[in-house]
Amino acid sequence: MDNDLQNEINLHSAGATVRHASIFNHLETHKNNFELTQEFINKWVIPLYMKIRNTNDNEWVEYLKQFKDEITEEVTLTLLGDFNWRTRTIGAYLSALKNYEDQIDIIGIHLLKSEVCYAGDLYAMVLAYYNTPKTIEYLNTYLDYYLQKPELYFDQESVLEAIAYLDMVNNTNNLSKHIKQWNTMLENRGEISKVRNIQIAKIIEEQEGAHRSQKFLNSLNHIIINPELNTKRIAEQIDFLNRLKDFFT
Repeated sequence: MDNDLQNEINLHSAGATVRHASIFNHLETHKNNFELTQEFINKWVIPLYMKIRNTNDNEWVEYLKQFKDEITEEVTLTLLGDFNWRTRTIGAYLSALKNYEDQIDIIGIHLLKSEVCYAGDLYAMVLAYYNTPKTIEYLNTYLDYYLQKPELYFDQESVLEAIAYLDMVNNTNNLSKHIKQWNTMLENRGEISKVRNIQIAKIIEEQEGAHRSQKFLNSLNHIIINPELNTKRIAEQIDFLNRLKDFFT
């Protein structure tokens, strides 16, 4: 197999499905200079990465409890330093679980740079869990930039929900600073979608005729987009994490 193709496959598997330049490129990312062993992956990643967001399943919690004293800073740093969404989400969660506050900047920079997908919502939850001026700044900084990027379908909504949750907890009003740009982004995404849909309709018309093209456009009218924010999920996750912390710290 061509090396470039294999590289692309590896990046896609790691979660780097969208490569983008941003104002955060200059920030130094915590990265390992070694490959993880399969034994390490089998222990810390495979049993957890699909379950760790689930607050209704205690199976993964019971699994993790047997390694309570082995969740060291070295382990969480190793997880956070691997270029893969699976390892980074586990690393961020375990770091918060053990209250390794020295690793907040690593998690915050991971969020800002958004190098891998499927991880930003968990970074946002962890930063909201800590609820410090620094972690709130990371969330606000993320929104200041990424709400201006409607073409990037990243974790804008999850980070907004984290800010909304913190506003309720802290009796603050950070969300109001972002709502206008949030609505603008949604409108812009709608315009982008319209252009793409028209392009698709033209292709359908060329290949299958005007009737099928119009049928496709009519079907889009039944799609309902819900831009409302919901803080229930993040509140449940943070409450769950707080209850777990009593055992793990």
